[in-house]
Order: sequence, then C-alpha cells, then structure tokens
Amino acid sequence: MTLKKKLAVSSLAVSMAAASFAGFPFSSEGLAKQLGFVGTAAAATSHTDVKAKIQKIYAQLSATDVTYLQNYKNEVAGLKQDKFESIFAPVLGKIQLKVQLSPAEKATSLKLFQSVSSVVYDVYANNTDVLKNIRSDKDNVDLFNKIATAAGVTELSFDDILDFFFASNGVEGELRTLLNGKSTTDLINIYKNPASQKTLVKDAVYKVLEHRIGTGALTVSGAVYNLGITADDLVQTFDNVNTEIKSARPAAKALALAYLSAYPLTTGGGSTGGGGTGGGVITNPTTTPGVYDVSGLVSVVGDKATLKLVDADVIKAFDALLAANTGKTGLTLTLNLGTVNAKVVEAPLSKAIIEAAKAKGIANIAVTFNGLTVTIPVSQFSDAVTLTVTNEADTTVTSLTSLKLASKVYTFDLTVGGVKTTTFKQPLTIKLPLANAASLDKELLSVTKIVYKELQFQGGVVDGEFIVEPRDTFSSYAVLENKVNFSDIASVQAWAGRQIQVVAAKGAIEGVGASKFAPKSNVTRAEFSKMLIRALNLENSTATESFNDVASTAWYAPYVAVAAEKGIVTGRSASQFDPNATITRAEMATMIARAVKSVNSAATAGDASSLTKFSDAAKIAASLKDGVAFAASHNLVIGNAGKFNPNNTATRAEAAVIIYRTINFK
Repeated sequence: MTLKKKLAVSSLAVSMAAASFAGFPFSSEGLAKQLGFVGTAAAATSHTDVKAKIQKIYAQLSATDVTYLQNYKNEVAGLKQDKFESIFAPVLGKIQLKVQLSPAEKATSLKLFQSVSSVVYDVYANNTDVLKNIRSDKDNVDLFNKIATAAGVTELSFDDILDFFFASNGVEGELRTLLNGKSTTDLINIYKNPASQKTLVKDAVYKVLEHRIGTGALTVSGAVYNLGITADDLVQTFDNVNTEIKSARPAAKALALAYLSAYPLTTGGGSTGGGGTGGGVITNPTTTPGVYDVSGLVSVVGDKATLKLVDADVIKAFDALLAANTGKTGLTLTLNLGTVNAKVVEAPLSKAIIEAAKAKGIANIAVTFNGLTVTIPVSQFSDAVTLTVTNEADTTVTSLTSLKLASKVYTFDLTVGGVKTTTFKQPLTIKLPLANAASLDKELLSVTKIVYKELQFQGGVVDGEFIVEPRDTFSSYAVLENKVNFSDIASVQAWAGRQIQVVAAKGAIEGVGASKFAPKSNVTRAEFSKMLIRALNLENSTATESFNDVASTAWYAPYVAVAAEKGIVTGRSASQFDPNATITRAEMATMIARAVKSVNSAATAGDASSLTKFSDAAKIAASLKDGVAFAASHNLVIGNAGKFNPNNTATRAEAAVIIYRTINFK
C-alpha cells in the first residue's frame, strides 16, 4: 500500500466508523422511513442514495474484512456498562447536564450502542432483523425523544442522521474537501504526524457542526450545538472507541479501504464528491494475482449455495498467477466466494480445472468464504473435485462437552469423480475463523473432530483470529478451548506445568487415566512417535510401514508409519522397530530435529559447537550428534547443570517440554 493510500485509510477510518453508526434511530418514524415502512419526503440525502452507497462500499469487503466487522460486533456485545460510559463520557457528560439520564436510561444507551454496532456486520449479511428490533424498542424511542426535546429539536429522524454523515456538507463531504487537492508533501506530513491526522478529523467535524443554521443547515448539528457537545468531544469519543474497543480500528480500516475502493479520493485537484475521478486518483490496489473473486458466480437456492465456475476464466487466473510469480513453485490460487448466506456451500472444480492446475504447476486451489478457507493440493486428484461445507448447529458440540466453543461447527465433505472421499494422500488444510475467543486462552485452542458424538482433539496453529490445521481425513470440526488438568504434576509444575497443559490441550500427549499424567514415567519409542506426529500435524492415514513388530491394528501403527516414511525415526533394523523400548534424550532430540526439518526446509542447520556446552557431549552416539546439535542450537533441548545426559531415558514431562518448544519453533 502506498503512502497516500495509508493516509487515506488513517483519515477516513474515523469517518467510516462514524458512518457505520448512522443507524442510530433518533425516532421510530425515522427508522420506519429507513426501512421503507412508510412514505417519506425527499431529504438532502435520500435513503435510496445512501443505501446504494453503502451497498457499493460493502461489496468491496473481503472475507477477512467481514471477520473484522464480526469481531467488532462481538466485542461490543460484551461491553460492560461502566466501560461504555467511560468511552462515551465526552458526549454523555454533556447530555447528562441537560437531560439527567436515569440508570435505566444509561443502560438503554448501552443496549442501543450494542444493537447499532451489530448493524456494522449484519448489514453486510443482509440481515435487517436487528434494525427492526431497534425500531420497535420503546425504551429506545423514549430515550431519544427525551434527548431531542432537551436539544430543542422537534423532529429528529433518520434522514437527519444520514445528512450529518453523507450529505455534501456532512462528515464525509467535509473530510474529502480537506484532503482533496493537498500536495504530496502535505499528505506525507499528515501521515507521519498522528496529531495532524487528529486535527484533520476535528477540522472536518468542526465544519459540519457549523452547518446548524441558514442554507444547508443540518438538524443534527443544531441538536449537538444546543446540547453543548463540541467537535473536541466527538473526536475524543472516536479516539476512545478506537482505543478501548480493540476490534474497532481493524473494522474501521476495513470499511475505509472498502470506501476508498468504491469512491476513490482525488489529490492535486478539486473535489470529486462521492464517486468522481480525476488526476491523481488514489485507489485500492488491483486484485492480487492468486486471489480470484468469484462472489458473483455463487447462486443460492434454499439453504444451499453453489459456485458455478467457468473453466476458461479459472485457467486465465492460473496464468495471471504464474505471470506474477515467475520461477516460483508451490503456488496457490484462491477462489474467494465472499460472504455466503447459506447453510451449505458447494464448490465444484471440474476435471478440466484440476488437470490445468497440474499441467501448469499450480500446487493448490483454495476456497474461501465467510472467513473460512480450505486449501486443496491438486496433484493427488485426476478427476473433478467437489468441496462441500455445511454449517452445523453449535449444539452439535455443546451438547457433548462443557468446554468453551471458539468457532462455528463445520462438516467438510469431498467427492472425487462423484465418489465421496474421506482420506487424502496429501492433507487438505482448513483455516477456521475464531469466534468469541477474546476471553479464551489461545494456547489451549484445539481443532476438534467430532466422530460418533465423541471429541478428538487434533491441535492446530493459531494465526491471529484463525486456527490452521492440515487434515488427512474429513469429518465435522470445531475449535474448543481444551483445558486439561492433571492432579500429579506439582513436582514438575515450575518447569513443565504450562507445557504439559498446552501439549495435552492439542491432543499431542494424553494422561494415563484418573486425571493423572505420570510426569516422571519413561516414554517409549511408539509413544514419542505419536506425540511428535500429532504435535506437528503430520498425520497421514495413507502412510505405511513394514516392521514385523508393529501390528497394523496397534494404536501407534499410523504414527510409526508416518514417522518412518518421513525419515523422522528409523527401526532398530530393517524389520524391527522396537515400539515398547524407552527412548533416550539423545534419540528424542534427534527425532525432534528430523521432524522440524521435514516441515521447515528453511530451518538453519545445527551448529556442532553448540555441543561444547555439555560436559558429557562425548557420550552422544556419533549417529545422533547432528540431531542433538540441531536441537541444542535452536534451544529445543537444554541441558542440566552443564550436562545433556544423552543416554538417560526421557520422561513424559521432558517429552512435553520439548514438544511444546517444537510447536512454537519459528
């Protein structure tokens, strides 16, 4: 993003955040007009014009942007009364001087703010129920009639709110006027100086508040003036919202970028109003090669949405991706369906698309909608593929556990050539958007597989407001905060307690029954193979092994198979694995090193000199020294009192610690 674009985002963010709150129903009549329930006289800014403008802005939002709006809605929904009053103190304090709001009316103010804030997301989802609820709420109407009377305004409707924000002399128009025509130097100076940005916004609001009498008078400006509310009060309130409500700024920036894309800003010339063009137009960057917007190709019938791709257009998107990434491999084309309002979403990929991707060297095709992404490695398929995602009721999971749900519940299905396929040679990666996770311990979040009404914890890596997990099988999945408590880890709590809790939450290591962990018990080769494969999400049900002492029905067989296939572990001989033998610290370090290298080819090699810090380094077997050096170089293993004790058997607590460090390896 260029400097000018960043400036436009920073300065427009406040305006767009404010515009998002334009749903404030100052009277039931105003909201009725907005919803089209009654006829309305023409206003300076018509509802039709504003509706069209908002729709155009919201059409620019990406799936990630929608997640920001949803996060804002959810955070405000949990806002407490005292924090709300603190945030809005600059405005509420002035109203209180004129009106003397009761505790019940202050509570109504919070409820109203929460309802209006939900509109920021719900409007995108084309859901007007929340607006209807606001309109019919008698407490809301009574409160604003009381405020309007105190402000000396006889009629204060939704039309007046629209004018305050969207009219040519409203907040949006005045801010554009201040920015349009500024020199590059001026823009750079404003961008570099946050105080200048704040002054810019205050100047725009100040100008709007001046429009309270005479030609072009704004009713809201007159009401605000009569209540003694100043531009400083409003700007301070905007600042408070952005500071105290952490999700407000990302949501505002998302709206600002969408606004900028829909209505470009002009520099070095006159104002272009709400949608003009001219020299020096600042626009959003063009679509990034590799992200193909297919939202217009989604049709919804009943509760099912279906993506209808045109093969030739997808192949053109492949070519654009390749042209922008000459010589690069492992490329992914993302099909962005946008926001889809349906219980079932189906994305068919024709055989022609699959074959073209393989022929052109495209590694993956990703499907994303509503913040959810599924990445499909295409080389394993030779026929048409159809991905189906079903949104399940929360009770699918909440009826089975008291653990806190941190996402929606999804069922994933894949057909190949019309035949349902549940296991894959190359894992498909699911990226699930988190929900209501702000108050949860993110280290304890785990993707959870629901199988025959039982929960299987699969782990996953938290990435911001998402969790990512490769899956070699498909089923129903959700994210849970998996708090696992053991009653026998007090003796290792100081150095291994948290690590045990996190690794257990991810399903990589389990207790021994009756809330016991047995931290000082030894670890077998089979047990550590499972821990490692589960922790690094390397499971692959198609992997095979040929050890005579590993029965295909053994619980550890699939993990030994993957570990052997990837070269993470070797047998005692070509035919013997010795699964029940205890593992030494040096063997454990070596397995860790090989596993990390298998998933992170960019990991730097170990430094042999790192072994010199161990006084017993000579006791490390020659075949294991490279692995121990790698693990020691990256602080995956740490000695004790200057010794590594390479031939000591590893304990379960030690295994949990090293697994934890491996999970967090960068």
